[in-house]
Amino acid sequence: MEIKTHRAIDQSLSGTPLELSPSRAKIELQTDQRMVADEKGLIHGGFIFSMVDYAAMLAVNEETVVLAKAEVKFLKPVVVGDVLVAEAEVVETEGKKRKVKVEVKRDGEVVCVGDLLCVVPERHVLD
Repeated sequence: MEIKTHRAIDQSLSGTPLELSPSRAKIELQTDQRMVADEKGLIHGGFIFSMVDYAAMLAVNEETVVLAKAEVKFLKPVVVGDVLVAEAEVVETEGKKRKVKVEVKRDGEVVCVGDLLCVVPERHVLD
């Protein structure tokens, strides 16, 4: 399936698509030194959030989709070198709104979950 949205994303920072189907996406993120927040190798949550957001955008996969709201829970710490896999699914569609659930795992263990509200406007938000 063709990627229709967020085509300019740096996938090395937000995740690389593994699977893409209608209303679903699965991406992988290899954490690296650029994402480290401290001397212990803790990965900054902003990079994990970026992965959650990107997975949701790909699950919707509409050219103009944007994020309107997100509730994200960080359940376990992530350290440099961890490989994360996010799975996103559109669970509700109402007009231009899409509710998306995202789960991020490391070796099968859930490290982060998110409930996102995406909106698909008729034209690009900057037009």
